[in-house]
Amino acid sequence: MDLNIRLGVDPRKADQMVRGVVALPHGTGRDLKVLVLCTPDKEAEAKEAGADYVGLDEYIKKIEGGWLEMDVIVTMPTVMAKVGRLGRVLGPRNLMPNPKAGTVTMDIAKAVKEIKAGKIDFKVDKFGIIHASIGKSSFSEDKIFDNASELLQTIIKLKPAASKGTYIKSVTMSSTMSSGIKVDKSTVAAK
Repeated sequence: MDLNIRLGVDPRKADQMVRGVVALPHGTGRDLKVLVLCTPDKEAEAKEAGADYVGLDEYIKKIEGGWLEMDVIVTMPTVMAKVGRLGRVLGPRNLMPNPKAGTVTMDIAKAVKEIKAGKIDFKVDKFGIIHASIGKSSFSEDKIFDNASELLQTIIKLKPAASKGTYIKSVTMSSTMSSGIKVDKSTVAAK
């Protein structure tokens, strides 16, 4: 299930950019493959937390060779210099670790557990719309409602001060390959 929220912001202006992360209460329903690029002293911690792939130099070489069988990459600030040279490969696929998304951290175990539990990041696109997946269509109505509410409340909290007029212009829900259903925006507690 996808949620598309059209906001009354101008994403071309830096002070109106809406970007954040939210931990969905019931997860996304997807099992994400997590690659942790870390120093050898943190490898055991990452494996215990549930990371699918753990290492550093060997995975950097595999990625340079075209290997991209992961959904999220978590790393440490101390190894970002090595990871930085992968920017041309990872950047266009939205896989580049980012401190704002919580994927560049010293607390590797916490980051991996949050991602496995259903933490998603979202960002307004160039048209002022946020697209986010909030679960599977097989979820119960209550689970979808809870996940959608959590995402919407987080977006409302992130309203930029420079944004004027109506903040949430429209909300549409759809399954990935179906037509959208408009959600009454008066039911969303936006100001």
